Amino acid sequence: MRVIVRAVMLGVGLLVSAALAAQVQLPVAELSVGMHRIEAEVAHTDQTRRIGLMNRQSMPEQRGMVFVFTHDARHCMWMRNTLIPLSVAFLDEEGRILNIEDMEPLTEDSHCAAGPARFALEMNKGWFERRGIGDGIRIRGIESLPQGR
Repeated sequence: MRVIVRAVMLGVGLLVSAALAAQVQLPVAELSVGMHRIEAEVAHTDQTRRIGLMNRQSMPEQRGMVFVFTHDARHCMWMRNTLIPLSVAFLDEEGRILNIEDMEPLTEDSHCAAGPARFALEMNKGWFERRGIGDGIRIRGIESLPQGR
């Protein structure tokens, strides 16, 4: 009986902790590409990168999330517990798009950078394509983001 109670308490504690983490207000950075403005929530810590856009029901069209990594690498993203379809642009240290991947909700497929990436910018699925934004284009404002930790 004690084991069951402890397991239930642990499970509830994890759910509460995840819910609280999801409610944390992240800093918002203004990024731009061409004439398009992006309000990007900044995920620059292990915890905020781990949670990302999980459990969100929707996201405004000009809103996104930028993941700031601690080092350049072929980072990968997935959609565990993510309810909205997204496109992710992997960016190098200067904000140039390496590649863009479309991601389906609630999947655990890996979507990886084509080369060493320092950032990943998630937007609603098709956002980049609808604006003619592709590989090699630079996202402005990246230089003002906090360092990943």
